[in-house]
Amino acid sequence: MATRAIGFAASFSPSSSLTRKPMVIVKVVNSRRTVACSAIQETATSAVATEAKERSLAETEAAAKPKPKPKAAEVPLHQLMEEEVIPALRSTLEAQKDITNIELSFHDNTLEGSFQQKGTPYSFWAFFPDGNLTGPKGFSISSFGAKASTVEPFIVDEKKPTSKHVVFWVEKRLAAQGILPVWTE
Repeated sequence: MATRAIGFAASFSPSSSLTRKPMVIVKVVNSRRTVACSAIQETATSAVATEAKERSLAETEAAAKPKPKPKAAEVPLHQLMEEEVIPALRSTLEAQKDITNIELSFHDNTLEGSFQQKGTPYSFWAFFPDGNLTGPKGFSISSFGAKASTVEPFIVDEKKPTSKHVVFWVEKRLAAQGILPVWTE
């Protein structure tokens, strides 16, 4: 009766060093009537130590990353308009030599502006019915003291509108009417 031994050893370690698998040794013994198989699973001490070091390094890096700052409290719309939007619009309109009698105000969730250009009176309104920048918004303009005939959507493409967006889009609406120059140098 002849006995033949076949041996097989394998070590599994994927490319990611954080998920190393232990070494597996398999021995198969085959004879005519009997097949014996044994397996031994071993974890090398260096692999365990390396894995522990890599885990602690990853935890240290995660702890070292700055935590996101808490969001600043939203400024009420009235305060935002009075402190940021109206002064910026006023300086834009005052920079035009042919615009006079500038009046800007905010009340009842509406930004109102009026002025004269070469003797022609203009008025505009930016509406914020929900009292915030993220809700519905509208814009209207009139001239020669007439009532506004159309309310247009306003700041619809901005995901997170700010006071700078309000100023930008009012300027663009006034430029579209030929009141402000389209290009500034």
